[in-house]
Amino acid sequence: MAIELVPLCTIRIELTEPIILGATPAGTRAIAPVGEAVFEGDRLRGHVLQPSADWVVVSAEGIATVDVRMLVETHDGAHVYVRYHGRSDFSQGIGAAPIYSAPLFESGDERYTWVNSIQAVSKGVLDGTALVYEVYELR
Repeated sequence: MAIELVPLCTIRIELTEPIILGATPAGTRAIAPVGEAVFEGDRLRGHVLQPSADWVVVSAEGIATVDVRMLVETHDGAHVYVRYHGRSDFSQGIGAAPIYSAPLFESGDERYTWVNSIQAVSKGVLDGTALVYEVYELR
């Protein structure tokens, strides 16, 4: 049985200056508020509301684990909660390798309850001052 990838949206997140906690028991921890972010797709489009942030931990080997939580206001006024966890190799510097993640979506708005049943995957790459994710629904 093959996995099908169905395009869901592109997310463009303007990067902000992170708050660096430094070396913690889990690794080097940073918290980055999500700057301006836009979701663009045929089925899901809108912009991010605040508060939204990325909690990142980087291991001694340079492996980054991301934990992102965002609130999206869709183009038609609905609210969709988005959270994703993922990994990247920061050993050669931030942006040298893609960030892979598994987004989950939640909404109580009847126009968007379809997002409650999907699992998505994404690949993010650095594009200047923004992180750009291509997001796909798994089927």
